[in-house]
Amino acid sequence: MSLTNTQYDAIMRQYQAVQTRNRHLLEQRKAEVYQRLPQLLAIEASISQSSLAQARRLLEGDEAALPDLKEQIRNLTAQKAELLAQAGYPPDYLKMPYQCPDCKDTGYIDGVKCHCFRQASIDLVYTQSNMRKILEQENFSTFSFAYYSKEAPSGGISPFDAAHAAVEACRKFIQSFDTSFENLFLYGSTGVGKTFLSNCVARELLDSGHSVIYFTAAQLFELLEQNTFHRDEADGSSFQNLFDCDLLIIDDLGTEFSTSFTTSQLFLCLNERLLRQRSVLISTNLSISQLVELYSERTFSRITSSYNMVKLLGDDIRILKKML
Repeated sequence: MSLTNTQYDAIMRQYQAVQTRNRHLLEQRKAEVYQRLPQLLAIEASISQSSLAQARRLLEGDEAALPDLKEQIRNLTAQKAELLAQAGYPPDYLKMPYQCPDCKDTGYIDGVKCHCFRQASIDLVYTQSNMRKILEQENFSTFSFAYYSKEAPSGGISPFDAAHAAVEACRKFIQSFDTSFENLFLYGSTGVGKTFLSNCVARELLDSGHSVIYFTAAQLFELLEQNTFHRDEADGSSFQNLFDCDLLIIDDLGTEFSTSFTTSQLFLCLNERLLRQRSVLISTNLSISQLVELYSERTFSRITSSYNMVKLLGDDIRILKKML
């Protein structure tokens, strides 16, 4: 992902701030624990003394020094863990806490940008940091089936059962994300939980280190238009990221002002991600017949043949919440 020097510096400052916060947190934990458990200081002193003593033995040619040291440190570490557990602390309480354990909050793994750096770049380029706040409120732990009726029309499925099937489809999509290429298409009337479920998927994939870009349909087509008609002014990396990110979410497809341009650009965007085996999640209020009318048979064929079509039913949950 191409970043300006200013953007790169801004991200690295974020990492430095996280590292500083982690160090302060660890210092506070040590001060707290050592005050309660002074025995730990004695154990850590013993570990240091043993390490020095065995180092001298190694320098003198004693080949048994290293196994002896490992055994001593193993025993002393077990004593530390037991003391912490007895005092109600988790085993890793005195280890450096990391926001990203993979790169240890440096942004790099063996000189290569970490997945967390990639997502930080996306968040910066698309100013999607507000998405994080939304995902704290809209995720699987806060999803409720209480707003879906269990009454089914004759010969049909109830909104409650449809919601359960949709959640299961989203969970399977997440579980198989790294092993099989799939796409999701969530459709149904206004306010039945499509965006909420999209956010649930985004939260899970972000938490597992994947890069996610979220756009409303209007925002997506604005970016595509900028790249097509004002390419000299457009940020090329922003456009390229549409095809490189692990998951592209297109929310509220059909709410944009539909033209021949949007029709052709949607097909090109979806087709390119299919060719690159990059997943897409689309949500829309459109019915299947409306989808064909707005975006042509060609786009409809791409979606129906390459996406898991998931329908949500029921009343507008936003209205139901106001009534309760």
